[in-house]
Amino acid sequence: MDKVILENMRFYAYHGVLAEENRLGQCFAVTLVMGTDIKAAAHNDDLAKAINYAECYAAVKSIMEGTPVKLLETLAEAIAAKILSLGALTVQVSVKKLHPPISGQLDFAAVEIERSLL
Repeated sequence: MDKVILENMRFYAYHGVLAEENRLGQCFAVTLVMGTDIKAAAHNDDLAKAINYAECYAAVKSIMEGTPVKLLETLAEAIAAKILSLGALTVQVSVKKLHPPISGQLDFAAVEIERSLL
């Protein structure tokens, strides 16, 4: 299966369990790996036959900058469902909280899921 990838889209949002996360916000990164068949789009040089990654970015942005939720899992599921509705056959979604409120050193906390219409 062919893939269309949007890697490390950055958003500032207010998701989290803690009141401070909801009030102050923080940085998130989202990566999508969308499974598709690009042959028709490539042979016809036709965006209408392709996954429109600008549309996918806008959909992710709307979810990430929309109503705050508590869990990364909730964000990942919402993003996966929306991307599948935009024409992807499969999707891998990674949602990273870049500066989680955890005592200790780490690069990020993340949830990664895979969903499919197949």
